[in-house]
Amino acid sequence: MPDLVRLYLRQTLTGFGVSALFVAALLVLDVAGLGSLVARSADGPLAVGLVWLFNGIVFSGVQFGIAVMSMAEREGPPRNGGSRLGVPVPVRVDSGVEVRRDHH
Repeated sequence: MPDLVRLYLRQTLTGFGVSALFVAALLVLDVAGLGSLVARSADGPLAVGLVWLFNGIVFSGVQFGIAVMSMAEREGPPRNGGSRLGVPVPVRVDSGVEVRRDHH
């Protein structure tokens, strides 16, 4: 299996695991009465499953984004010993428009 696919699967599973912990915390802490609402409703398990699924999609996307961005190689210090910005160069601007300064 290619390394990138393995990385994606690992981060997706991690994201859905974090989602499960997040949904469990929402239910146990009864945030906004969600835990008691789910417990009383016949459709509670469906609601919990959907909340877990949608949060899992978001959390796994974030996990994968963090993993990919952390793979970037760091650049060394600038060679000229200064900042990464270039040296300012004066530029002559010629608009090509003739300006008349007649006083009436």
